[in-house]
Amino acid sequence: MGSICDPIVTAMENNRAASSAIALAAETDCSALNYLSLPIVFARAQGADVWDPEGKHYLDFHAASTALNHGHCHPKLVATLIDQAQRLTLTSRAFHNDVWPVFATYATKKFGYQRILPSSTGAEAAETAIKVARKWAYKVKGVPLDQAIVLGAAGNHHGRTIATVSLASDQMSRENYGPLVPNISCYIPGSTQIIEYNDKTALRKAFKAAGPSLAAFFVEPIQGDAGVIVADDEYLQEARALCDEHNALLVCDEIQTGIGRTGRLLGHYWSGIRPDMVLLGKTMTGGMYPASCVLADDEILLSVEPGTHGSTYGGNPLGAAIAMRALQVLDEDHLVERADRLGNVVRAGLRKIQARNPIIQTVRGRGLLNAFVIDQTKTNGHTGIELCELMTSKGLLLKSSRTGIIRISPPLVVTDEQIERALGMISECIDELPHLP
Repeated sequence: MGSICDPIVTAMENNRAASSAIALAAETDCSALNYLSLPIVFARAQGADVWDPEGKHYLDFHAASTALNHGHCHPKLVATLIDQAQRLTLTSRAFHNDVWPVFATYATKKFGYQRILPSSTGAEAAETAIKVARKWAYKVKGVPLDQAIVLGAAGNHHGRTIATVSLASDQMSRENYGPLVPNISCYIPGSTQIIEYNDKTALRKAFKAAGPSLAAFFVEPIQGDAGVIVADDEYLQEARALCDEHNALLVCDEIQTGIGRTGRLLGHYWSGIRPDMVLLGKTMTGGMYPASCVLADDEILLSVEPGTHGSTYGGNPLGAAIAMRALQVLDEDHLVERADRLGNVVRAGLRKIQARNPIIQTVRGRGLLNAFVIDQTKTNGHTGIELCELMTSKGLLLKSSRTGIIRISPPLVVTDEQIERALGMISECIDELPHLP
């Protein structure tokens, strides 16, 4: 049976769709439809600038959900990719390569851990950390076999694998994917009470209910997908203290907050804690190549015996080379400091708009991971999604949740001028939103 997937081959130029319309139609007809994407097709990009196949320009203030801290196609990372791709790309872990050990040494020293376990995606890193926590619980802590408990906080997003959605509270990610994995959840064990994020009392109850079977507690310093909810420093400090008290692992998911995004190298640095495991992904290679990892000390990662866990692309030389260069560029281009300074500019600009227009209800964030919440009772029924569509029509790319939370996370290479332009477009669109048809 024919479909648009057949004639699209004749409408390609150098294996690319010749127009936005062709790309959107072919994806609708031939791809799984598991994303609700805005109808914008990226054809070319540099830094925070994006162009579609027709040449229309956009400012990208989404940055692939923080996977593009270094911006699109950073020239230093492109050069590293090309150089390494011409030498060696993949060996699998059946053999060694000459790049991964160098990156492993560099990364463990930079982040202050003894070991690193490589993988390819953030979800794979989180899934790996769940496995490692259970293995540690049985081999080191002495939890009876198959009784280990792994807990998280409501609103978390650690991935979309079956174990990570078992840890989540988002019903859309869980519905019709059961049965979920037992003993992995964001509910107080033995009850239907959820473990609210940023709630120290709920955390204490959960740890007490889990008892000696508790293996680990997973937490994000900022819950990005929940709407950029910033954890109180005291909350993360309490989580650290409870893990120490109960001999459980504190696992900090830095996949969205890590590598400079919050104005610190890692998001948990704001609270002064040291997690037992740290998860990195998304921008680990500056958006150039899929790579992720788990960082931890010997006691934890050496509990995983050879042959009991693996990842074919984990630790591949191409990803390792780019990841190494991405961390170096972070320092060379002072991107952590930029995120801190420009984040203050973004929040100040949003609060200035808020003072003039009460449609903006709340402004929050750290570094260049920010959000504002619109009061949909003041918009004549128009939603955050409609606001994003309006901003898109003017050339600014942002994403909204269903509850009217607009997330702002541009690349860390964004310029002051681009931020001022974006704030101007946001202000203009906020004014226009109640008057839409």
